[in-house]
Amino acid sequence: MNIQCPTFVAGFLLLCVAGAAGCTRSTDACNAADANPDLSGCKRTGIASFYADKFTGREMADGTRMDPNADNAASKTLPLGTTAKVTNLETGLSAEVTIQDRGPYVKGRIIDLSPATAREIGLDRKAGITTVAVEPIEVPLPDGSVQQGATAGDETRP
Repeated sequence: MNIQCPTFVAGFLLLCVAGAAGCTRSTDACNAADANPDLSGCKRTGIASFYADKFTGREMADGTRMDPNADNAASKTLPLGTTAKVTNLETGLSAEVTIQDRGPYVKGRIIDLSPATAREIGLDRKAGITTVAVEPIEVPLPDGSVQQGATAGDETRP
């Protein structure tokens, strides 16, 4: 995974440490996504996959049902409700997604996409995975405010 960000805001590090200290659930239930959310708004590159058919209709982390035709996506680190631009680095095709679930749970992958979004960026079932850039547009913060991400205001957004 590659992270690109022009600056690192020390306040986010403090926020992450404070968030980790406030976790009162068991170690198994208190996973890294809860304790160390990525609030930076920085671009990341890595491997994307897409939801298998068996997840259609299942409840996602935000309480909604997984719709294979919607723009939902899963990230272990981006806060739920984050909107992001996902670009397939092999095809150059992009789509906007909303992080509504946690995952992927396969080592080395940074995002799971709905089947419709996967098709939109040129990721087919046969290939199964592709290298992508994930550029946050808006990142919800714990205090209810919104952090503008790397792609906010980008005229090339899909």
